[in-house]
Amino acid sequence: MPVASYSRTFIPPHRSLWFAAAELLMDYETDPSPAPTTRHKCSACFKQYKKKEHLIEHMKVSYHSSHQPKCGVCQKHCKSFESLREHLTGPLAKENCSSVFATSGCNLCVRIFYDPLTLSEHKWSCRLLPPTPLGTVTMSYTETYIENSDPKGRGLPSRCREAVALDCEMVGGGSDGSLDICARVCIIDEDENVLFHSYVQPLIPITDYRSQVTGLTEEHLRDAMPLKEVQEKILLILHNGESIGIVRLDGGNARLLVGHSLEHDLDCLRMNYPDHLVRDTAKYRPLMKTNLVSHSLKYLTETYLGYVIQTGVHDPYEDCVSVMRLYKRLRAEVHHHLASEESSNRNAQLSRGELELDPWKLKDLESMTSDELYEMSRSDYRCWCLDSTHGSSNE
Repeated sequence: MPVASYSRTFIPPHRSLWFAAAELLMDYETDPSPAPTTRHKCSACFKQYKKKEHLIEHMKVSYHSSHQPKCGVCQKHCKSFESLREHLTGPLAKENCSSVFATSGCNLCVRIFYDPLTLSEHKWSCRLLPPTPLGTVTMSYTETYIENSDPKGRGLPSRCREAVALDCEMVGGGSDGSLDICARVCIIDEDENVLFHSYVQPLIPITDYRSQVTGLTEEHLRDAMPLKEVQEKILLILHNGESIGIVRLDGGNARLLVGHSLEHDLDCLRMNYPDHLVRDTAKYRPLMKTNLVSHSLKYLTETYLGYVIQTGVHDPYEDCVSVMRLYKRLRAEVHHHLASEESSNRNAQLSRGELELDPWKLKDLESMTSDELYEMSRSDYRCWCLDSTHGSSNE
């Protein structure tokens, strides 16, 4: 046929379609395909990196440790309980983790219990009843005598350091009433007993009693205790018979001070207390927002304890009980420490910026596995579990 004759005449055999396809197939078989890209995965948060040095840099700034909130399903580490909740119940939650948590998780402490009976019993004990407020009592002050304790074991059985919770209520001073003045203070022990409660005599005239929030009037502060005497009684409770020098050095027998935004309360009381003895629910990393902004005590109480506070007049005893319950719940957590003491000390220095990873040390780190890098990593905050006896034994 003419068409076939034309094709045989002008298209050489070696350029025909079938031969070209055969050439491509031969090239594919002779040239090996490129190896798949190696991904370096973080053992804590599961982020993946193309280069090992990027994973090392991630470990240096992430401060992963066994103290971070962790998913009970996939074991992913999160920076805060809020980010853990997003991982379990948020719009981008992992499907497997979300489904398991929906049937086996506690909405308050975000723990997983695979046994239905255990989960039911836990939920009953995890949700607490709100405390009974003191109200605006007419007595000028209340004080409970407490003996000096020996929490560090000097002649007594070893146990965790005692803690007390403090809260203040403020009235307004200044021309516009915006200056915070402490008008009421309350301190409780770990058993929620009132150790000290008093109205405080203001040093400057009060221009706004903020009665809708504080419930206070001029009558409540008429015979209030002078601020200097209040300071002395508070320090007597906090120092627990210990000298000021020892308190500032290592604490000695002094008690831990628990509260919410304690810096503001202490400032209004014109007092200070060593940072290593302060436990502030407003600044504790696991309780903060993902952007490291503090939650309100009302939010923390409803989210983690299961009851509502500050619905009307703010009561200092109610706030003290709430922060103490939050502290004790987080102190009771058990975290397993993985690395040796030598590695722990070295990485504590790294987290404080006292050591830098130079290129020579970088070579050593590049030879480590992801799990070994995680074991070296240390958190950049002190976990409250270390205040307990089981925490101290694991450190």
